[in-house]
Amino acid sequence: MDAARRSKKNSPVSDTPVATRKPSTRVKNVVDYDEKRAFIGLSDDTIPRDPPPKSSNRIELEERVNDLSDSWETSSIFEEIIEELADDKLSSTEHPDTCTAEEAVKFRQILRTDGPQVLIKRYVQSGLITAKKLLTAFGIRPPAFLDGAEDHAYYSLLSLALSRELNKRVKLPQYNTIDDAVALLRKSKNIMVLTGAGISTSLGIPDFRSKGIGLYSKLEHLGLNDPQEVFDISVFRQDPTIFYSVARDILPSTERFSPTHAFIALLQEKGKLLTNYSQNIDNLEAKAGIRPDKLVQCHGSFATASCVKCGFKVVGDTLFAEIKAGKIPKCTKCASASAAPAGRKRKLNKDGSERKPRRRPGDFDSNSDSEFDVPSNGGVMKPDITFFGEPLPDEFSTRLTEHDKDLVDLVIVIGTSLKVSPVSEVAGYLRPEVPQIYISRTPITHINFDIDLLGDCDVVVAELCRRAGWGLEHEMVPKGQKVEVELEKGYPSRWVFKEVWPVKKEEEDDQEEEKVMDDLTNGKDGNGIGNGNGGVKVVGEKKKNGNGSDGEKKKKKINGTDENKKPKGGA
Repeated sequence: MDAARRSKKNSPVSDTPVATRKPSTRVKNVVDYDEKRAFIGLSDDTIPRDPPPKSSNRIELEERVNDLSDSWETSSIFEEIIEELADDKLSSTEHPDTCTAEEAVKFRQILRTDGPQVLIKRYVQSGLITAKKLLTAFGIRPPAFLDGAEDHAYYSLLSLALSRELNKRVKLPQYNTIDDAVALLRKSKNIMVLTGAGISTSLGIPDFRSKGIGLYSKLEHLGLNDPQEVFDISVFRQDPTIFYSVARDILPSTERFSPTHAFIALLQEKGKLLTNYSQNIDNLEAKAGIRPDKLVQCHGSFATASCVKCGFKVVGDTLFAEIKAGKIPKCTKCASASAAPAGRKRKLNKDGSERKPRRRPGDFDSNSDSEFDVPSNGGVMKPDITFFGEPLPDEFSTRLTEHDKDLVDLVIVIGTSLKVSPVSEVAGYLRPEVPQIYISRTPITHINFDIDLLGDCDVVVAELCRRAGWGLEHEMVPKGQKVEVELEKGYPSRWVFKEVWPVKKEEEDDQEEEKVMDDLTNGKDGNGIGNGNGGVKVVGEKKKNGNGSDGEKKKKKINGTDENKKPKGGA
């Protein structure tokens, strides 16, 4: 399950050597740092020779920068809001108060190579740039509540931004191209694969975070403060109906697995898979043939379920019928244990009426707050997925810290935004010389990968296998599939994959509509044939044009208002 917060009890970071700067534990996402753009050198004339005298405010900033330590960082009032201020698109906006992409690259390079003190002295203290504007170079929007304030009011936030920037993994400059990625696949012997919901979406299984279509965006009707409360263990214990009202939507309903699952199984077949750390709960990795000794289901799965009261465990799919019917599955063991033995004599009062059993601590009637844990009906069964407030399985931290970290020679992250701790910490925990590849539809900016391969996960892995000379056999990979790959402008290691053949049905419809519109605009009929009548085609004795019935139909279809075809993006 892809969710935003997890217990840090099993976090691998606790076993790492103490670093000079510790990452904050109060902020989930670090600010954007894009080290993948080509570095642009600084000319000598940009360095001021005689900086002006320091003001007391500038001395204050320098003192803060000289001590970018955890003690100051955790006391900053800006830590609670920095996540909301992060904006990785700032450098693409043209505004005099915002650093350009080229300027952002320069400042980030100086921070890495010369340190924060040099950056501040050279630019802020010299008056070449304000602290407010320099913030934007590190993907931080100046907060609205500081509008109109003196520049020194931004010093605390700038110091925090520099500290967080320096805590990010450094990209390995020798890995940039698709050929580099293929070469890494071929030579690596212990590949760690981290997967998320994106590897299952091609099977119709919804992810959690996609805007408008993800599961969280569809839970507003429940009236929760946060849709993630659906997977909060305390909420489940209070009222399991909330979870079971949406469980049917995420219940595994297929035995199929995607080409990306098959790709991971292929790595295993070739003896290259070290471990697949999966955040998914659909158990499709197991169905694809990933062996238990190669698979860590970080957030559990629907494969089994346990009673929250007595711990009795059952095979998960034995409860699927009840869950699909909207019922709350109860523990049969609890129910049978609490049932009265057959033939037991009933105790009677003196007046002959049946004596009611004496209440014991922990027993509740049907009107109590614990009615979902009624002994006579059995405890509630909960799928063995890891809820918020529950620790990850011990296998996660044990295998990572005691086995994988010393063996891994390549990391591939597929179909996840890596926003869930502690899995999100794995990339930064591993040895810095281990190359890392990222595969997903959209890039992420809070972690620096060496190579980004963007697009449909199934399309990307199929193309990698094709270039590596491996056969990836799967019914969802078309024979003769053609994939177009382009380098994203300004990024030396970010590649965009697009399947160009076979053309999907919706793309064919779009192309046809565009052609019809072009033809009508250029005075041609629907078949692209010029008629010399300015868009009017003579058919027998009738004229059909933009005002006639046929023309009206075409116009409706083009505008996406045909009664039989809803407009794209509509309800």
